[in-house]
Amino acid sequence: MEILNKTSKGKQRNLWKGVDWDKYQVHVTISSINSEEIDDKVIYMDDIEKRKEDYGICGECNEPGTGAFWCQHCNAKRFKENFKNWTSGNKDIDELIQHSQLNAVYCLKCLKWIPYEKFQNVTYITREGFGKIYSAELPEGYIGYWDIENQKWYRYTIKSYLQIYFRNIASCYGITQDPNTKDYMMVLYYCENGNLRNFYLNKSDNNIKLYRLSRIANGLLSIHNAEKVHKDFHSGNILHGGPMYISDLGMCQPANNKEKSDKKEAVYGVLPYMAPEVLHGYQYTKAADIYSFGIIMNEYLSEEIPFNDIPHDHILAVKICKGLRPKISEHIPKFLVDLIMKCWDAKAENRPSAKELYQILKIWEETEFDDDEIYSQMINYEKIREIKFKNRSNENKSESIKTHPQAIYTSRLLNFKNLPEPVNSSDLSSFQVISDDEPSVSANLSKYNHQYFLYL
Repeated sequence: MEILNKTSKGKQRNLWKGVDWDKYQVHVTISSINSEEIDDKVIYMDDIEKRKEDYGICGECNEPGTGAFWCQHCNAKRFKENFKNWTSGNKDIDELIQHSQLNAVYCLKCLKWIPYEKFQNVTYITREGFGKIYSAELPEGYIGYWDIENQKWYRYTIKSYLQIYFRNIASCYGITQDPNTKDYMMVLYYCENGNLRNFYLNKSDNNIKLYRLSRIANGLLSIHNAEKVHKDFHSGNILHGGPMYISDLGMCQPANNKEKSDKKEAVYGVLPYMAPEVLHGYQYTKAADIYSFGIIMNEYLSEEIPFNDIPHDHILAVKICKGLRPKISEHIPKFLVDLIMKCWDAKAENRPSAKELYQILKIWEETEFDDDEIYSQMINYEKIREIKFKNRSNENKSESIKTHPQAIYTSRLLNFKNLPEPVNSSDLSSFQVISDDEPSVSANLSKYNHQYFLYL
């Protein structure tokens, strides 16, 4: 059957479909990967029928899209024709940007060279572990899709972050250069609420913590679906700008990197979030990211910064390998406590996968108001944390948050020697005690197992 892709006036039509983000990814994955952790949201480049079903077809070449409102083949030609009209002045950066444009399967997969003078209201924000951060406005916006009917790029106006270090961060819109310092800067979406820690300390987000946790888990699943590991996963690298974004993939690498499996790598990161086996010297795996998620999950629910009252030194690294974990607040629902403790188990094989993590959090989020047990625990949790938040709001924030001068929450080299083999601590005094007369959290988990393994 011939597809009618022209209007009555002879113009080509947009034939894209709106993407069901809960059912499919917003872009294809280039090649198939054999992994039990890959979920059904992933669409592969060679799966023509799924591409057509999810994205629709290109109104120019009649081929299925490669992402939401995107045809990789047609857009690559447009980008290539424009290569002669710009340069960063640096051959390597030009080649990086050009490669991203030629291979982009979706708008957020391509970089752009953005002349610095196009930014407005550039404002210094802070310095992080590897560079400075500024905010700025870009009236021109970033490319969203090719408007076939009007034959031009449709752009979204943005406020952005400018970061003065070249690292591979998700949803990077482009690269620019400070004309004064000559530093190259990455351009990201501006998240007005800052990172996760800044958000939970300064905002009250009643009744949607399960939702936010499932979104973070979904972001981690996307990284693992691509057969990557984050390697620097902590609350400072989760941004809130409406949705929750996992950022700062500067140390991201292929999972199970064969080339480095026999070599001891230098360990970089934030000590409280680092898996004990990584501290000990074992290779970084997906399970190490899951450990970090457990620390983040407890921090977000407890609204307490992990190990903020002690030095982040060799002694703490030894204790973490021996089973020390951050305290779990007594008011955290027991079904969540169980999941936290599974994530930070000393044995990596006992931790859930990112797929399992996302599925169970998604189920809890969706059944929260229908399940009396989950609902009552969450209501009690919200009442207690709301009182806690109000008390914090009435205090001087600089006085209410006290950290040890040697507690360091920016990524750095963690060069600790002679650490013991990781074990689970037999001393559970730092954890929430579940009394024998109350139903265990494992029972709560098993209650949903039939849904848990069927949810796709």
